[in-house]
Formats: sequence, structure tokens, C-alpha cells
Amino acid sequence: MKRRLLTAALLVCAATLQAQTTHRDSVLAEARYLKSIYRTDDAIEKLSALVQPGAMDEGVLAELADCHFQSGAYEDAAGTYFLLSSKSPDNILYHIRLMQAYSRLKAYSQSIQAGRAVLQRDSIPAVLSFVGDSFRQLEQVDSALWYYRRSLAQKPMNETVLSKAVGILIDKEKYDEAIAQSEPFLAEDPDNMTIAPLQGLAYYRKGDYEAASKIFQRQEDIGNDTYPIHYYLGQSYWHTLVIYRAEEELQKAWQIDSSDVNLAYSIAAVKKEAVRPFEREVKPWLDKALEMLEPDPVTMSRIHQQYALGYYGREDAWDLAIAHYKEAYRYNPKLISALSTIAYCYQQKKEYKAAIEWYEKYLKVARPGSRGYEFAADNLKYIRAEKFMEEP
Repeated sequence: MKRRLLTAALLVCAATLQAQTTHRDSVLAEARYLKSIYRTDDAIEKLSALVQPGAMDEGVLAELADCHFQSGAYEDAAGTYFLLSSKSPDNILYHIRLMQAYSRLKAYSQSIQAGRAVLQRDSIPAVLSFVGDSFRQLEQVDSALWYYRRSLAQKPMNETVLSKAVGILIDKEKYDEAIAQSEPFLAEDPDNMTIAPLQGLAYYRKGDYEAASKIFQRQEDIGNDTYPIHYYLGQSYWHTLVIYRAEEELQKAWQIDSSDVNLAYSIAAVKKEAVRPFEREVKPWLDKALEMLEPDPVTMSRIHQQYALGYYGREDAWDLAIAHYKEAYRYNPKLISALSTIAYCYQQKKEYKAAIEWYEKYLKVARPGSRGYEFAADNLKYIRAEKFMEEP
């Protein structure tokens, strides 16, 4: 009798377990379907009902974690994936998802830790790049570069990772390394519109404007009609004294983006070097720069210098030249040459008292024996003699 009761009880338990398993599998299948049609909140609700205190159903938790990640609940996703990765430390997927969740939470140190857990098991190029991204977010660019290079060692034609590595090298002013890093890629894809401009920028920052202009010109020829191409091509032509091409390219850049005060200033300066009429062509660009400018003393000083140069030497514009040289000096007191130039402008106007005052200001700060010092001293001596002769 007892044996029959025990057998019956076992059969009931087995049936109950079978029913529970069937129910669990049914809910799990339904939750996966809901997740696939982006009804993740409904899927989470159904999966949460299957979670039992003290029990660990890995399949349910994995689906639940994925739903949290898909819905943007990254804190819940990270917590669940951490639990799963603790239970199954060799499951690479859990560590990758944990790495991604931490990154979305901007918890970059934890993301790096999760990524390293993956790399201990498998050197995956995408994970190497992801860890590099987290280091870059933490502004630890040397570590970022190390991981990017490890990723590129396995996947050298990865344009996205290479662009990040080359960008870091340019920011670190390691221009030769940036050029060398990009060379193998460009040997296979010389007209790439991401990597080639970066190599051009490295040449430009290095001061090799001929090489830079060739790269940027080629990019323009194949249809890369973007602001950086025109801007740096124009700047490269300016540095190599191809002034008419510099003006043309900088104007093209302006048509794309007219928000850069340095571009407005550059166009004005190029037009000045091309001996364009100051009032009609140069001054309007200086005016644009002034209108756009945030109060930056160095740039303000440079702009006023260009104004002053435009008026300097014109018999009808000495006062305007003086006013702009005074502004240039006010914004940049290290520009002591402006003092001597102001004095010379007054001298040309035969306002000798003012000329003497400004020459004396210059001589107090100029280096004795320098060409500027000797020029000012000789002119001061001449003016004093003239002024003496004019006195009754």
C-alpha cells in the first residue's frame, strides 16, 4: 500500500514538474516573440513572473537581461548580466553584453573590466576596439591607442578603428606615426574618403603643405566636396603661395559653413596677399570676422592688424590705420611693433608731438640694438630736430 502511495506521489510530482516546465517554455517562447516585435515591456512582465527567489533559471534571466538592454534599461541589464557572468564566467556573450551596458551607463572603468574579461578568453577585434573607445572616453589616449593597434593587427582594413588611431596620433602631434599608421591601408584603398584626409591633415600639421595639397586636391577631384577638404586645401595652397587657388578653395569652404571666424579671417588675409582692393574685397571679410568673433584677444589683435595694414600708407587713411594699430596693441600688449608703427603714422601726418610720445613708448620696451630699436631711435632724433626747427 505504501509503495503504491509513494509511486502515485512521484507521478504527481513528475506531472507537476512537467507542467511547470511546459508553462515556463511557453512563457519563454511568448516573451521572445514579444521581444522580437519590440514589445519589450510586455516581455519583461512575463519573464519577471518566472523569476523565483533563490532560484536561478539561466535561460529566463538571459532573456530578461536582453529585454532590459533592448528597452534601454541599462542599469537593470548590467545587474542581470553581472549575475549571469558570475554564474557562467566562461560565457563570452554575457561579458560582452555587460561591457556594452556599462558603456551605455558611461561607467567606462567597469566596461573596460568586462571587456578585459572577454579578451582573457578570446582576442576579438571588435572588443579590443570597444575597450579602446572606453579608454578614450576616460581621456587615457595612450591606452586607447594600444587597444586600437591590437585590433588593427588582426583587422588592418577596419576604417573606423584606423581613423580613431590616426586621430589620436595627430592630436598627440605624432604626425610621422600617423602617416605611417595610415600608409598600409591607403596602399590598398588610396582614395578612401576617411583615411586619406586624415593623412592629409597629418602632413598639413607637420608643415609639409605640398604633400597635404596633393592629398586634398585628389579628394576634391574624386568628389569629396566637404568643408575640411576645401578648408585645408585652401590653407595648403596659401602656405605654398598659390594664392588664387587658396582664395578659391577657402571661398568654397565658406559656402558650406560660414560659422568659422578663422575662415573669414583667412579669406581676408588671402585677398590682401592677392592685392585685392581693400575697401571693396578685404575689409568686408574682416568685418564678418569681427561680427562673428567671441572676445579672443589674440584673434582680435590679428584682425585689427589686417585692418591697419589695409589703411597703412594711404594718405587719406592714416587716422584709420592708427586707430586699428592701437586696437591691435590693446588686445595684444606683446605686439610692441605696433607702438613704433603708430609713431610712424603720426610722423607721416606731421603730428610730431604724438609721434615722439609713441616712439618713446616703443623704445622703453624694445630691445636695444635691434633693427626696430635703431629705426625708432633714428626717427625720433629726426623728428626732434624737425620740431626744433619749426619752433619760433
